Amino acid sequence: MLTTKRYPFRKLVTLEEAVEIREQLRKQNKRVVFANGCFDVLHGGHISYLTDARNQGDCLIVGVNSDASERALKGPSRPIYNEAARLEILDALRCVDYLILFDDLTVEPLLRALRPDVHAKGTDYTKETVPERAIAIELGFETYIAGAPKENSSRDVISTVLERFGSSAQKNDE
Repeated sequence: MLTTKRYPFRKLVTLEEAVEIREQLRKQNKRVVFANGCFDVLHGGHISYLTDARNQGDCLIVGVNSDASERALKGPSRPIYNEAARLEILDALRCVDYLILFDDLTVEPLLRALRPDVHAKGTDYTKETVPERAIAIELGFETYIAGAPKENSSRDVISTVLERFGSSAQKNDE
């Protein structure tokens, strides 16, 4: 698990800093929402997910899979955008309050440390199928399915670009 800050983005915090932020917000009776993902090739579905997640509380903390984590989860051709680029894009979104970069293959260690009031997941899950269901029950936080129904994915965007442009996209950019 990463606990150090690798990049200078203003919303990027360490897990330890996020826990302290959560404690301060809890003292003010504010709800902390946690969302997570790779966010590689950001698209409208991601925006819908994050905006809806943010609307469930007073503060949205977003866990972002590191390059190593995404590669392990999605294969050797990923990520398309490296972690610095993905963090920079997410840092610019108004709906995101804080970012945490993590190396783990699951968000369980972050959820155990952070103990959010709400854990938001995308519409490709139900409350019964989220991988973190057991920890949500154990720790007593709410699971919220956020965003519009899933109509596309980063994989779909990548496939469309490859279908339309194939290797000619590279040649035209040179």
